[in-house]
Amino acid sequence: MDRLEELKAFLRPRAEHGIALAFSGGTDSSFLLAVLKEIHDGSPFPLAAFYMQTVFQTDSELEQARAAAAEAGVGLAVFRCDPLALPELRSNPPDRCYLCKHHLFGQFLDAARSRGLETLLDGTNADDLKVYRPGRRALQELGVVSPLAELGFTKAEIRKLAAVRGLSCAKKPSLPCLATRFEYGTELTPELLERTGKGEELIRKLLPPETDVRLRVHGDLARIEVSPAALPLVLDCRNEINAGLKRLGFKFLTLDLEGFRSGCYDTKQE
Repeated sequence: MDRLEELKAFLRPRAEHGIALAFSGGTDSSFLLAVLKEIHDGSPFPLAAFYMQTVFQTDSELEQARAAAAEAGVGLAVFRCDPLALPELRSNPPDRCYLCKHHLFGQFLDAARSRGLETLLDGTNADDLKVYRPGRRALQELGVVSPLAELGFTKAEIRKLAAVRGLSCAKKPSLPCLATRFEYGTELTPELLERTGKGEELIRKLLPPETDVRLRVHGDLARIEVSPAALPLVLDCRNEINAGLKRLGFKFLTLDLEGFRSGCYDTKQE
């Protein structure tokens, strides 16, 4: 049995009583939604894609998610909430992801049940199990199923399968929530998150779309992380970046010579 058939065999028994997918529009959940739609087209079952819009995502991420769901041919149900309404989240504690996912996925579960959908899935992959991901504990406590992780699908494998299927998400860079741009203990506000999101999007628009970009914020200082190959490209457009970030209120700008690294604040947590 090839890997795609293995995934479909895992999903089919769960499809009978309805599936809801927590959808971000990223590579993993977009690939999973496309596979679910293929199964659905062969033997229809209740299927929904859920997206949660919060201060931790930019407006453009919502539009990208809508486009990715439309590409798969599945309607997107959009929910909204404010995680910062939870006092324990505002200080960006090391277990922020656990607290946030427990809150958000609890709402997804309620929505799934109200629609008669028995199983809630998410796009966690096997690589996510090897790094600091406190949100995984919340998913396990809530009974969320992570097919890609359970079957050992890595990010590289998912990208390859998505490319073979002609999915636009194959080369899409990862976009974790905006809270990851700040050191633990930083007081999070809607204004700070919005400014950071706008600054990062400004940089992304000047670079190739597959480039990994993070704008890490330390008070008045904005530290730019990009893939090592993109470092010269940032320097080529440094005047536009400098002007744009200064307009947003950042006083000091720096380019991280170590380059992009996911979870740079998590080393001491692992």
